[in-house]
Amino acid sequence: MFTVTVDKDIKLCLLHPSFAPRYVELAQENHDYLSQWLSWPYFCKTEAEFNAFIQHSLHNYADNKSMNCAIEYKGSIVGNMGFNTINHDTKKVEIGYWLAADMQGKGIITRSCQYLIDYAFSHLNMNKVEISAAVDNAASRAVCERLGMELEGVITNAEKVGDRILSHAIYGLHRQ
Repeated sequence: MFTVTVDKDIKLCLLHPSFAPRYVELAQENHDYLSQWLSWPYFCKTEAEFNAFIQHSLHNYADNKSMNCAIEYKGSIVGNMGFNTINHDTKKVEIGYWLAADMQGKGIITRSCQYLIDYAFSHLNMNKVEISAAVDNAASRAVCERLGMELEGVITNAEKVGDRILSHAIYGLHRQ
């Protein structure tokens, strides 16, 4: 299995079908938190649904279109992150992530994002990394700001999450 070490506490592991039961557990435990900002907790709840997501992600990885990884913190899967899209034509990747609520505030996402940013520039030869965060999601926006990303703009009515329509703040970082 493809695994990279971010630091002594964090590893990113390419998705594997064996992760589906843990994803179900995390989704159930964190449904209220995650469903504030993400649409998938409303329709991805069972092991079969997570297996379908994992299989789709692995196909896209094989086609060099995306790269989704489990976030492992001190030996336990606590979330998911990766390149939602890898666009070789425009030399841009889009990072997406989610993390269990009780793992917030430990720097897990910031450190993992920094690893992916470095990977995108040095290994994938990308020129831009982008993160889209709901305008009201202060925690995700703070990650972007800690990473030195620039707010490029806001896309209104970007996504329906539950019964709400969210606008997205778009952050970008260009290779220096």
